[in-house]
Amino acid sequence: MQSAARSVHSVVPARAGIQIERAPIIRHLGLAEYAPTYQAMRRFTDSRGTKTPDELWVLEHPPVYTVGIAGRSEHFPRRGEVPVERVDRGGQITYHGPGQAIVYALIDLVRRGLTVRGMVSLIEQALIEALAALGVGAERRTGAPGVYVEGAKIAALGLRVRRGCCYHGVALNVDMDLAPFSAIDPCGYPGLAVTQTRAHGVLADAAEMGDELARRIARLIEDQ
Repeated sequence: MQSAARSVHSVVPARAGIQIERAPIIRHLGLAEYAPTYQAMRRFTDSRGTKTPDELWVLEHPPVYTVGIAGRSEHFPRRGEVPVERVDRGGQITYHGPGQAIVYALIDLVRRGLTVRGMVSLIEQALIEALAALGVGAERRTGAPGVYVEGAKIAALGLRVRRGCCYHGVALNVDMDLAPFSAIDPCGYPGLAVTQTRAHGVLADAAEMGDELARRIARLIEDQ
């Protein structure tokens, strides 16, 4: 799986001084290893200037668990085949793997007039709208960021804000092996059920769903 994964080092130029694009730039990165992607997000955010365009990165990851700043050891994997990465996003532990659509949001919240809570709500709204367009009814859950279908979590999200800019983003389960979720307490909730779009009759693959979700997020951001 290593050989199939793409590097993202080439997508983090410093762009201070470039004219602001109103809509975020959408980049499609394919299958990308988690660790270099994470470092790329951090470098991009640290190198931003006041005029650096916002970006949305659409991708999938090889199998990996990621543990946010609220992660607790009792929620960690009970089996050891999948690597674990500790990261600086909000939230606890989740799983990423092929067949899951990921959109990372590298957005200047101050420039957009958005709060962190507002950005989370915007991403959730984009998810709900994208799923509704495919005939899948999804909803928020108070105090538990993400989107749920019939009580099962279909999308997880977590952000980090530095210097008024956010990174990390959202992971939508599309057509993937859900078994690795059973080795953890997803998002810190023991016994939390997870689902995916394929289980609800959606035929679109992760690349298609990621692109649609990114476009909806971009549209909602542009409307701010």
